[in-house]
Amino acid sequence: MKEKVTITLDTELIAFVDDRADGNRSDYFNSLVQHHRQAVLKQQMIQALQEEVENPDYQAEIDAWDSVVGDGLDAEG
Repeated sequence: MKEKVTITLDTELIAFVDDRADGNRSDYFNSLVQHHRQAVLKQQMIQALQEEVENPDYQAEIDAWDSVVGDGLDAEG
């Protein structure tokens, strides 16, 4: 789904976009925003993982689950 929006840019930025957009500004902006969005999401994921690693309560929970992860796998039914 797409939605039409209006933005205002400096003249030199429009020239820059037009030089690179191959006649399709919308696709160019979609690509730029998507790339930036992926970079932001990646950084947020890295930040969350770093916070988990530094959280002693989370690490204790991981250790508890690691100790039972194989329980019952060798049991015969």
